[in-house]
This record gives sequence, structure tokens and C-alpha cells, in this order.
Amino acid sequence: MNRNAVLTALQTAVLDGDQHETGRLVQVALADGSPPEKILSEGLIPGMQRLGELFKDGHAFLPEILISVRAMSRGLDELRPHLSGAATPDNGTVVLGTVEGDMHDIGKRLVGMLLEGNGFAVVDLGVDVSAEAFTEAAREHSADVVALSALLTTTTPQFRTVVEALSVAGLGETVKVMVGGAPVTQALAADVGADGFAPDCVTAVDEAARLVAVRRGT
Repeated sequence: MNRNAVLTALQTAVLDGDQHETGRLVQVALADGSPPEKILSEGLIPGMQRLGELFKDGHAFLPEILISVRAMSRGLDELRPHLSGAATPDNGTVVLGTVEGDMHDIGKRLVGMLLEGNGFAVVDLGVDVSAEAFTEAAREHSADVVALSALLTTTTPQFRTVVEALSVAGLGETVKVMVGGAPVTQALAADVGADGFAPDCVTAVDEAARLVAVRRGT
């Protein structure tokens, strides 16, 4: 199998959610001398992008997203040690976390893995994250986007707290804020001063890309 065929097969393995085959093909591609950044940008990432398109068209559903994300993560685990010093897709840096008072993690983790799988640098702060921690991380990592998650209606007011903290820190004009979670709506996002809203994990990737483009003026 030539190098291009291996990368094409890698796309299919990610799309099919085959963790074992994804890991094996990354190893094969590395052994064949394919540059790590090419394996990422022409193998792993296109597989996730194809799945995202199927999801948006109604031909793929959340369980399929979950198994493909696991396969993507397996491939990234194999590839990550070889990416040190290598160029990776510069789609933007996203600081991600569940807001203070909320311990829900699954949806946030899924968004993070999808963002990473689509070429974003992701800084996952975990759960129960304070406004101050979001602000510090945004500054430290020169974030393009701060993505806030909440599953409880009682914790969604923290969105506004984070937006205000970023503004007080002088980051309000340079960092875009995106919100999401089961109780979150477009109207709520607008009310708390967020720049973007994503109703599901796949849309979150598109929304992050939109916000990065707005921030960078591209």
C-alpha cells in the first residue's frame, strides 16, 4: 500500500470508528516515512471532517460521532509524540471548560476532541472552572476562543461572569466567547454577551472556525 493509500485508509478507519485500525495505520504511515503533520492533516482530520458533514446531512448520529472520536483519539495518541516540533494545522487556539458550579464533563470533552481532531489547539481546563481561571488561561495561551459549557440552568449565569471577567482583563475585544450545553439557546448566548453559540458538538467546530476567522479578520 503506497503512502497516499495509507492516508486514505486512515480517513476511512476514523470515519468507521475503528480504533485498532486507526492506530495501526498511523504506525504504518510513520514507518513508511510520511511526515507526522501530513498524517494529521491528510489522514486523521479529513476523516473527522467527513463524519461532520454526514452528521449535518442527517446521515450520522451521536453514537457514531462518539466511536469515531475514540478512534481519532487513538490515532492522535500514536501520532502526538512524533509531532513535537512539527507544524500542525493552525486553525486557532480554544480554551475550553465547564463553568464554575457545574461538574458535567462528557459533552465538553467530546467538543474538545472534535476541535482537536479538526486542527485546533485545545486547552481543556476541566469542570467547575472559575472566571478567573478562564481569563488567566486565555491570556497565557493567547486564545482565539474561550468555549464555555454548562448543563445546569443554575450555572448558565456564569457565562456572563466569564464574559465580564475577560472584558475587565482587557481581553474582551481580542478573545471570542462561545457557549453551549443542554439548556443553552441562541437567545441566552446573546443575553450573556457571548459571541457564538453551538447547539451540538459538530456545530461547535464550525462555530469555533467562524469565530477564529472573525477575530483574525479573514
